[in-house]
Amino acid sequence: MAVPGKVAAFRLPPLPTVGEIIKLFRLKAQKQLSQNFLLDLRLTDKIVRQAGELKNAHVCEVGPGPGGITRSILSAGVEQLLLIEKDARFIPGLQMLSEAAPGKVRIVHGDILTYKMDKAFPKHLKKNWEDEPPDIHIIGNLPFSVSTPLIIKWLENVSKKDGPFTYGRTQMTLTFQKEVAERLTANPGGKQRSRLSIMSQHLCTVENCFIIPGQAFVPKPEVDVAVVHFTPLVQPKIQQPFELVEKVVRSVFQFRRKYCFRGIETLFPESGRLKRTEQLMMTANVDPTLRPFQLSMSQFRNLCNTYRKMCDEDPSLFPYNYREELKQKKMRNLLKPTSQTEQPEEENQL
Repeated sequence: MAVPGKVAAFRLPPLPTVGEIIKLFRLKAQKQLSQNFLLDLRLTDKIVRQAGELKNAHVCEVGPGPGGITRSILSAGVEQLLLIEKDARFIPGLQMLSEAAPGKVRIVHGDILTYKMDKAFPKHLKKNWEDEPPDIHIIGNLPFSVSTPLIIKWLENVSKKDGPFTYGRTQMTLTFQKEVAERLTANPGGKQRSRLSIMSQHLCTVENCFIIPGQAFVPKPEVDVAVVHFTPLVQPKIQQPFELVEKVVRSVFQFRRKYCFRGIETLFPESGRLKRTEQLMMTANVDPTLRPFQLSMSQFRNLCNTYRKMCDEDPSLFPYNYREELKQKKMRNLLKPTSQTEQPEEENQL
């Protein structure tokens, strides 16, 4: 009997276990889609708890598969659950869960990389960016093959405040390979410090919540898995367009083991490259002999701000592509008569 004055907690009726659903619908993880099923509901409950308070919240689950995490989300008392599943084989099992929670579940058979999330939730949930995060959460046990391109896409959405972030600072709780999670959360000087570290941490508070051993999944992956929680920042640490920050950071980490000036050089055309690189490093006050993984967030901010000023002064700079120039140079050398062909430069020698 419900306690007077309190709303009774939502409970799913008796259902086949996730393992029984897999057998019932003859589901098999497809290696080419890097699928791994999580059957232990204690672990799925633990993942969902990392998202925070979900009672009466609106949740989008990405790639629910056989529905382990889906059950834990529904048991948390959500108002609405949107399931986006690309693999049609899982839809009948998810419909069974939908019928067990009338009016709570909406199933979309589609690809999260192309699904328009700016209209996925009711308009009344929208909050100002400066306010507390809205009652909207994204949760997912992501296939390894899609996790990195998807988080980069969502980070760009955070930067532009579009997609699922038209509603405000929507929080995300997602799984990644342990090594990718370490990159997302790495500090300056750490061996996993990378492009992902800068792109995620300049836009979000990123927390590596806990590790799930590989043997907890079916089939067992060759690596362990980490659960990572993202909360978009009110103010990004680098206040420049996403494309500009991404270009600078990608260039710096292009030659990860070399001095950072080596990667920064690739931002500029061969004509005047050395002079412009020196100008950028000096104005940004960055030691050119630091390795990329040693640079702090404030040093990346200085580099991006200075590069932006240089691009404003010379609009041809930003569209410049180092690899395209390198490719054209090699083509020109190939087309020269043999007697006139110069020895091509090494890619990492300028």
